[in-house]
Amino acid sequence: MIDLSQIDELARRLSGLVPPALREGRDEMQDNFKAALQSGLARLDLVTREEFDVQRAVLVRTREQLENLRTLVEQLEARLAERDDTRDTAPPQA
Repeated sequence: MIDLSQIDELARRLSGLVPPALREGRDEMQDNFKAALQSGLARLDLVTREEFDVQRAVLVRTREQLENLRTLVEQLEARLAERDDTRDTAPPQA
């Protein structure tokens, strides 16, 4: 979730940039700035740092598991190849 206090602060800064002659509707303008900022950020489909870190940890674990499985498959293939080689070189049984 986006920190709303930062959005409030940015909206206050934007409304502070409005020329003095237009400051009559300053509160309304600040609310409009805030709504526009929230809307724009919502469309960006952002994630929090915590959500990002959780997904990163999941990805690291998944990569480790994939590497373990890859190693296991290579070992099994090597054993299977060895077994096939010994069958090919063994004399036929009667």
